[in-house]
Amino acid sequence: MGQSVTRDVGLADEAATLDLGAALVRALPAERDGWLILLQGELGAGKTTLARAMLGALGHAGRVPSPTYTLVEPYDLPGGMIYHVDLYRISDESELEYLGWEDLGDGLTLVEWPERAPLVSGTADLRIALAYAGDGRRARIESLSERGAEALATLAA
Repeated sequence: MGQSVTRDVGLADEAATLDLGAALVRALPAERDGWLILLQGELGAGKTTLARAMLGALGHAGRVPSPTYTLVEPYDLPGGMIYHVDLYRISDESELEYLGWEDLGDGLTLVEWPERAPLVSGTADLRIALAYAGDGRRARIESLSERGAEALATLAA
């Protein structure tokens, strides 16, 4: 890949996180199969809120539970499959096989706690690191692939 593209976004409140999720969806191509977006940050930093915002922008109108215990929450939406994955509870990368990781390539995959399985980063398109910033949060969005760089370059946040 060429040079990585990075963008920092201040998130004053939950509404700003929802706006960022919608903007990220608009920056992605219509064909999202095989896309992998990593969501990093400490507990409570906004990973699940950002995933909910993206799912809402993609047309999901129902509840979006955190996949902490189910590990994978699939969403069959008109634009294609979306997988919301939480790796917090895995102890070894070999457990990805039992999650059906190889079967998730037919859609967009959002992964919380990707640092629990470092090999996942090798095929990712974007990394979004969320952190506390005063009373709000900040998001550092980094491209990890050429198509991730193209999407990030068009991000209007």
